[in-house]
Amino acid sequence: MGKLLSNLVLLPCSKLYGMGTYVRNKMFDWKILKEHSFDVPVISVGNIAAGGTGKTPHVEYLVENLSKSHRIAVLSRGYRRNTKGFIIAGRTSTPRDIGDEAYQMYQKYGSVAKIVVCEDRVAGIAEIIRLDPKIDLIILDDAFQHRYVKPLISIVVSEYNRPIYRDALLPYGRLRENARGINRADMVIVSKCPAEMRPWDYRQVINDYELFPSQHLFFSHFDYRPLQPVFPDVAVEVPYLDWLDEGDSILALAGIGNPRPFVRKIKSYEAKVKVDIFDDHHNYTRKDIDYIHERFKSLKGRRRMIVTTEKDAVRLANNPYFPYELKAATFYLPIEVAFNKHDDSPSIINLIEKELRQATAAGNRKTDGDAKH
Repeated sequence: MGKLLSNLVLLPCSKLYGMGTYVRNKMFDWKILKEHSFDVPVISVGNIAAGGTGKTPHVEYLVENLSKSHRIAVLSRGYRRNTKGFIIAGRTSTPRDIGDEAYQMYQKYGSVAKIVVCEDRVAGIAEIIRLDPKIDLIILDDAFQHRYVKPLISIVVSEYNRPIYRDALLPYGRLRENARGINRADMVIVSKCPAEMRPWDYRQVINDYELFPSQHLFFSHFDYRPLQPVFPDVAVEVPYLDWLDEGDSILALAGIGNPRPFVRKIKSYEAKVKVDIFDDHHNYTRKDIDYIHERFKSLKGRRRMIVTTEKDAVRLANNPYFPYELKAATFYLPIEVAFNKHDDSPSIINLIEKELRQATAAGNRKTDGDAKH
């Protein structure tokens, strides 16, 4: 869409959308719409910009670290699933049942956390507590705008290279609400930072975000791990990307919110690379798979492979149309969140644990007081 047409059509729609989100937030601020609190602590993880901030890997980071001392449930709405209502992920679950992100989390953390989907977060939390009273921490995935639940800790993830203060409201930009909505967050994570940043870079971001003194700001980056097979049962070998040279070829596939870091990483190696980008949360059709098959056959070189993202891998692994002859050559590139250490502030996990201890102590005092009465 041309700039003029965009200004004539999308910008007015963006203004109307902004008015709607402003009124809705004010209705919560004025207590016209009710926020629900629960006896079990709730951590909300979300974003202000739609898609691509790296929110899900940060939820996984919290599960990885907090499950050592807490019995955790992760609740999401299960975006683009083909089901409705409350579902607990289990061994027979598929991405179509619970959504690709919830399925990915279940595959990785189902043994240490309960993974649940429900579009009604209030009802979902109540049902989790009813079914498992031993749950002592609930993490809400993608819930910053879902203000019907009042979390103990609210975390917003914002991307380093696409900061919210340079963006605009939907549909003209990518923001789900006004950028100053970040003031509601207790913690802000600037994601996808360079692993090495200069002191000036940190100061610039801190100044640009203009957070309140009570808010905590963190910086994180992605570490890429070695390739993993999408179909481990048929994988003959798992190559390292730095083994490859200009005589090898890669077909890079990505259906995520912001594929640029993934593509940049794949292209940093010596192999020849072809790239195909799909929409975020894309469900691969038979036509898509046929297209991918033809693209793979067109690759030249001694070694040919398909490399995709971790989120796409769960959809491809469960795709009934994916041809057997491509399975041994199809891999995904895992990512792992790491936090930049730039000052003497406590880690995000230490701060969260402190908040949880204080909440537990306050709850115990309230219980003791009620018992005396």
